[in-house]
Amino acid sequence: MSELITAARPYARAVFEFAHAESGLDNWSEQLSFMATIVVDPAMSKLLDNPKLTKEKQAEMFAHVCGDKIDKHAMNLVKLLAENGKLSVLPEIAELYEEFKAEDEGLVEAEVVSALEISVDQEKAIAASLKKRLGRDVHITTRIDESLMGGAIIHAGDLVIDGSLKGRLAKVTTALSR
Repeated sequence: MSELITAARPYARAVFEFAHAESGLDNWSEQLSFMATIVVDPAMSKLLDNPKLTKEKQAEMFAHVCGDKIDKHAMNLVKLLAENGKLSVLPEIAELYEEFKAEDEGLVEAEVVSALEISVDQEKAIAASLKKRLGRDVHITTRIDESLMGGAIIHAGDLVIDGSLKGRLAKVTTALSR
């Protein structure tokens, strides 16, 4: 996974800088999301993995599937990615692009993974605490993972806070095994 992120980063940065200069951040968000959805489709993945398909044909086929949902600049990105054998990193490009966009807008995306459902008040308290710590507005998404047994894990950019019972038990186990 980290290899894909590393491969995607220069493309995502270039697209972000271009979109920012052209005042087209939201348009690029939509296009990248759309293209990422197409590239992960099992049928499309199978076609793109066909070694008999030239890079030019890959780009043409991908563009045909996208139709008028992408503009000429996005088409140029598709051609470049196909030429470099990197069409498969479109989901990572889209993800990194959204991170760059959120950072530019002064936002940070945070995911709270908890053992139980989080109330609206708890979500607001977590957002306020993260805003104070990170100095930026926070957009929270939540997910339930019952394997945590209790507590929560918070991912906000590079910050990870593991307050789960499972994480605490792992720390105790590690400490006892030393």
